[in-house]
Amino acid sequence: MVTLMDVKADPEVDTYIRRGNEYLGAMGFTEHSYRHLNVVSEVAGGILKALDYPQRLVELAGIAGYLHDMGNVVSRHNHGQSAAVLAHSILTRLGMHPDEVATVMAAIGNHEEEYGVAVNPVAAALILADKSDVHRSRVRNQDLATFDIHDRVNYAAEQSSVTVYAEARTITMELSIDLEISTVMEYFEIFLTRMVMCRRAAQFLGCHFSLVINGSKLL
Repeated sequence: MVTLMDVKADPEVDTYIRRGNEYLGAMGFTEHSYRHLNVVSEVAGGILKALDYPQRLVELAGIAGYLHDMGNVVSRHNHGQSAAVLAHSILTRLGMHPDEVATVMAAIGNHEEEYGVAVNPVAAALILADKSDVHRSRVRNQDLATFDIHDRVNYAAEQSSVTVYAEARTITMELSIDLEISTVMEYFEIFLTRMVMCRRAAQFLGCHFSLVINGSKLL
């Protein structure tokens, strides 16, 4: 079976990740490289593991999390679709069964908030993991005076985490935001669509989605 370690060791995967992140940097986007991909991979797999899904689905969630932004090497626009096609080629070459390739492709192709839908457990876990990774370390621009709203909100996020309460069937995203840099209202201004997507993804997994910012429950 193809494992997450196999995927991480593949030179083609590594090249697309590095170059895609380089291209996004040229456009002024936040970091989409190893840190983000490893966080999303670990959180996506952890969500399904906590909800007692089969170990193989946990592994596939980790793989989807690691590959989900690979399409940025083609274009930021519809990068989920590009990543899904690239994943098909790579995973097939590595010997993954078509059923598993289809699961990963669907998850990757549905992680963008413009059109994404939680169509399987791996897709739902990927959505929750990806949209929860808001953190100042992802901001490339270090000149606070030139920050736009996206830079401010990400830079204000000092900590972010996702916790699964399996017995209560609740998935909680918890953020710590420096209110001197950005406000909770600004967070919702740019991320409301993402939070709706997370709520629907949690529902697909039979869970309630909860958002806690600076200790206050908002959803």
